[in-house]
Amino acid sequence: MSALPKIHLANVRKSFGPKDVLTGIDLDVAAAESVVVMGGSGAGKSVLLKCVLGLLTADSGTIEVDGTDVTQLSANDRDDTNKKFGMLFQGGALFDSITVWENVAFGLIQGSGMTRADAKELSLETLGKVGLTKDVGELSPAELSGGMQKRVGLARAIAGSPEIVFFDEPTTGLDPIMADVINDLIVTCVKDKGITALSITHDMASARKIGDRIA
Repeated sequence: MSALPKIHLANVRKSFGPKDVLTGIDLDVAAAESVVVMGGSGAGKSVLLKCVLGLLTADSGTIEVDGTDVTQLSANDRDDTNKKFGMLFQGGALFDSITVWENVAFGLIQGSGMTRADAKELSLETLGKVGLTKDVGELSPAELSGGMQKRVGLARAIAGSPEIVFFDEPTTGLDPIMADVINDLIVTCVKDKGITALSITHDMASARKIGDRIA
């Protein structure tokens, strides 16, 4: 008997008015597997991720995480399930009103109730894992280059030791050298921690590097 997939999608559909975006999506992602979803702009890749996270509600179909259909969960149970996830957003999505370390620690403090002191220590340690020094933690996001902002976004995504991380266009807007650095960091973070990864990208070089399988 095969192992239960970490993420299981069956016949998932999502429309916005007359516009059909997801038309019966089937996808399984195994535990500790890195799957890359490719498709043209506007094909519904980001919508797919948002439906799994519950940021959007699928119109129909099954979305299971560890065998539980998350579309049927109460709000509290959905929040508990979402603690398994980390997310690297396409534009970085850093809060410009707080420092870099506070961005990385945001989920630890707000979601996990960690003290600011403990969260700062873990935040700075995680920044080190993505190649950023402790002094960067005191800067504001506006003081960072695009590549550094992506690294901070990656640090925030993995800081809470999630079981699953979603990467939404992780190399968009980066030069080829920095894109390759980000790809290497993703591979290292995923393999070192045994994380299940679901990525969406237009970048063929990135897809080949970070994906065990391309959908």
